[in-house]
Amino acid sequence: MNATSDPLVSIVTPVFNGEPYLDECIQSVLAQKYQNWEYIILNNCSTDGSLAIAEKYSKKDARIKVHNTRQLLPMLKNHNHALRQISPASKYCKVVHADDLLFPECLERMVSIAEVYPTAGVIASYCLWGNRVVSDGLPYSENFLTGKDICRLTLLDKIFVFWSPSCLLILSDLIRKRDSFYNEKYLNADLEACYEILQKSDFSFVHQVLTLIRRHDESVTNKIAAPYNRIILSNLRLFIKYGPIYLSPDEYKRQFKIKYRQYYHFLARSLFNLGEKEFWKYHKENLKDMGYSFSLSKLARASVSELMHRPIATVTLLAKAITKTRNK
Repeated sequence: MNATSDPLVSIVTPVFNGEPYLDECIQSVLAQKYQNWEYIILNNCSTDGSLAIAEKYSKKDARIKVHNTRQLLPMLKNHNHALRQISPASKYCKVVHADDLLFPECLERMVSIAEVYPTAGVIASYCLWGNRVVSDGLPYSENFLTGKDICRLTLLDKIFVFWSPSCLLILSDLIRKRDSFYNEKYLNADLEACYEILQKSDFSFVHQVLTLIRRHDESVTNKIAAPYNRIILSNLRLFIKYGPIYLSPDEYKRQFKIKYRQYYHFLARSLFNLGEKEFWKYHKENLKDMGYSFSLSKLARASVSELMHRPIATVTLLAKAITKTRNK
């Protein structure tokens, strides 16, 4: 590709206290073979050395632009604020979280396939999640699907290619058309954004590992999602909202039964979180918000099924719960 004629890519990194990883993240952007990019780093009132790291690089390369929030923003509000800073001239946008990094061919390969398929609003690739390759499952011969097809396969749990925003390239116009690209109310806002924009655009895929997603204790998944397993509930909410759009009535009905049953089996395994009142309050309130009542009978049936089909695992969970209760 020729840097003088290549489309401009806006790379965006929202950061809050990302000092342990930010330097390596920025270096991975500078190492890109594709050169026509701008790099927007939005520092969200970090109290560590994140700002100093970002400014060090911005002084060396004019393509790196550092912005600061005036006050600490919630995570998704900060992400939306960062996306609003992209250039009106950019054709594509690439989010890279401050604790992730891009491999050198990332932009080159993603932009190349995006240019082949101009109707593709979302471009994805394999990514390395810790030591595991994820976003896999598409046959190697397939690098283009309609938006409806990829969302249908995702909702049917056939494939999952929307692992992280860091794994995606998105048409900038689709971002600019939405005042808030991410729905700030819900944790799975990145997946919801894909379901939204793929109603009127298509999808392409690069069969190459192009991104590293770090696994660590300070990640959003571990700090926010894990305690109450917000992801499973958020995925159920997204299925209820987008299943009727992408699935046939029969597909939706069958898949909803599966997902609802899986959710109650998760709750059954959580019965051994003795004394965790906030956990149950969270799930009851969110079920009600989705239009469903918490069912003790479904929980009871799921608990019996867990005990019958997973006796060793169930007893192990019970033993851990008893130990935890005694140690309080």
